[in-house]
Amino acid sequence: MQREITQVTKLLNSDGVVATPGYCKRNLYEYNREAITAPKIRIKEWDFYQVSDGEYMVQINFANISIGAAGTVGIVNLKTGEKWDGIGLAVGTVNRYQMERNGDQPYEFRFSKGDFSMEIIVTETTRTLVAKCKNIDVKLVGEMLPNHESITIATPFDAPSNNRFFLTQKINCMPTSGYAKIGDKTIEFSPETAYMVMDWGRGVWPYRNTWYWGNGSTRLPDGKLFGFEITWGFGNQDNATETMLFYDGKAHKIGEVYLESDPEIGNKWMDKWVFKSKDGRFNLTMTPYFDHASGAIVVIGMKTHQVHGLWNGTVTLDDGTILEIKDMYAFCEKVHNAW
Repeated sequence: MQREITQVTKLLNSDGVVATPGYCKRNLYEYNREAITAPKIRIKEWDFYQVSDGEYMVQINFANISIGAAGTVGIVNLKTGEKWDGIGLAVGTVNRYQMERNGDQPYEFRFSKGDFSMEIIVTETTRTLVAKCKNIDVKLVGEMLPNHESITIATPFDAPSNNRFFLTQKINCMPTSGYAKIGDKTIEFSPETAYMVMDWGRGVWPYRNTWYWGNGSTRLPDGKLFGFEITWGFGNQDNATETMLFYDGKAHKIGEVYLESDPEIGNKWMDKWVFKSKDGRFNLTMTPYFDHASGAIVVIGMKTHQVHGLWNGTVTLDDGTILEIKDMYAFCEKVHNAW
């Protein structure tokens, strides 16, 4: 089942349970934070942005997990594995740093701690990211088509955790310009080759969980922007899957996507990843060239393998049009969480 939400809908009932699980092509969920009945210390909220041209990747994030909050910036050379990063930390933030309740709406957010500072400035058609710390200075601007469609999904969890939930929005296909400076080194990003994705999340969920997340954007030979969003393994997706194709600013819903084999078994992260969807509309294979492995779990934490590669195959739009995908740069990650 793929239940589409077409009008503004409250996220939670008075008992803290997701009122109407489903997905929408613009964020139509009203994040009524006051209705959360799970312990407030378990609330997690973030605005995460990733920009890459296939050679360099920049991640800028603000995450508030109630016991603490962090602004982060990370830069990775996907060809050599070199990494640079910075962070600003705050503690006891359950009622501090309240973030925007709708990822579609224009807003401004700023955070600074010590030598770290960041800004997120959102308009109807642009998203500007600024981060500075130590010897890092980043400014990136992603551009969106007017009436740009995306995917937002409200996912519940099964009993006994039925007052847990995950509300997330992904925005693809944002050509990006700007720079990332590391000391005397400057990395320039061009909208011809670099794309931004927004990962906006709000939720309360069980202590341990695992998810897959794959995402990519590019411009096809016909000049149109194309992208995809695939996520699975997280919560109860009986009412909707977090899977979507994007073409020329429009969203095309697809069904559940899965991998033919789990790369964690046998530590085969750099082998080919073969993706299929149950409706036959997503048939892509990723040939990896970099595994951005990070993190660890000691009581709390995240252990991530974000694998970057070139994707080939076909996808099918809502009207039956088949798009051939050749050597598209994108990524897929497998993440274990305990937090």
